[in-house]
Amino acid sequence: MQAVITQLNENLKLLYRQALDADQKLDELHRQGHGKFTALFQAEAGFQVEAKRFKPYVLEVAADVAALAESQEIDQQHLAQTVQKLQQLHNLLASFK
Repeated sequence: MQAVITQLNENLKLLYRQALDADQKLDELHRQGHGKFTALFQAEAGFQVEAKRFKPYVLEVAADVAALAESQEIDQQHLAQTVQKLQQLHNLLASFK
C-alpha cells in the first residue's frame, strides 16, 4: 500500500504545479472577460468541492490521499474514487494546455 500512496503523492505534486499554472491562465482569461463558468467539473465527477480554479480540486484529492495513507486497511472504493479524481484532473489539465 505504501508504494501506491507514494505514487499518488508523486502525481499530486505534478498536478499541483500544473494547477497553479493553469489557475494563473484562468485568472488572466477572467480579467479579459472570458471564463464565464461556475465550476471546472460537473457534480457527477465525484468531487465534493465546486470551484472555478484547479487548486481546490487538487487539495481535495490530497486530503483523500492523506486519508488513505492513515487508514489501517485498504479501502478499495475510496482508492478507486481517488484515482478517478486524479485521472479527471490530469485529463482536464492536459486539454486546458
